[in-house]
Amino acid sequence: MPLAQRIVCVSQARMTSTRLPGKVLMPVAGRPLIRYHLERLMRAKRLDGLVLATTTNATDDPLAEAAVQLGVPVFRGDEHDVLGRFAGAAAAARADIVVRVTGDCPLIDPALVDDLIGCFVQGEPLDYLSIDPTRYPRGLDAEIFTRAALDAADAEATEAAEREHVTPFIYRHPERFRLGTPLAPKQAVPPHRWCVDELSDLELVSRILTALGPRVLSAGWQDVCKVLDLNPGWTLINRDIRQRLVH
Repeated sequence: MPLAQRIVCVSQARMTSTRLPGKVLMPVAGRPLIRYHLERLMRAKRLDGLVLATTTNATDDPLAEAAVQLGVPVFRGDEHDVLGRFAGAAAAARADIVVRVTGDCPLIDPALVDDLIGCFVQGEPLDYLSIDPTRYPRGLDAEIFTRAALDAADAEATEAAEREHVTPFIYRHPERFRLGTPLAPKQAVPPHRWCVDELSDLELVSRILTALGPRVLSAGWQDVCKVLDLNPGWTLINRDIRQRLVH
């Protein structure tokens, strides 16, 4: 893959979450949730750009302002057509390759994002690759795909789930797009959950971020596992939350 290709991470977030409205600006250990997410992503070494993709709703003005204060560009689009919003953000950022993440993951690991990018650009040519969400803790999820695949999906996808979840049109068509084997850890990892969809998720994440202290931005996902090894009871806080899956 040509070295000149521009790799941009697009993170989606909005204030009108159905399960926990306003979660991305809720204070977690003294900072809004979205700030941890964006500042950690800014540490990824293989990214050429980072964009927050939010909606044109007035309710998302404070979210857009929070990103701007960190120096992160903002693209605003349709609330429900997330695929169209992603395509618009990628075009505005002049991306050739797009990394997709969601703003409710304050423990996103920039080193793991770098690993995903490395696997995508260094091996055989691919159109799509993801971190295996069944093998890593939830909240580290990331996908990477070509701008060409994204634009094709935006132009042709018609199903509501394809417009809402961005990438199903791509990975549902292996006959058309080159799909890589999902990135998985070398050893088994407990089924932790670090994304924030419910108040119990927020409680767990707040405890983890507080426990990390000065390492809160530099700690990797393995460091978070060590924190939970020392506090095994914490994993019970959100154990009953069920992740919504898209196939």
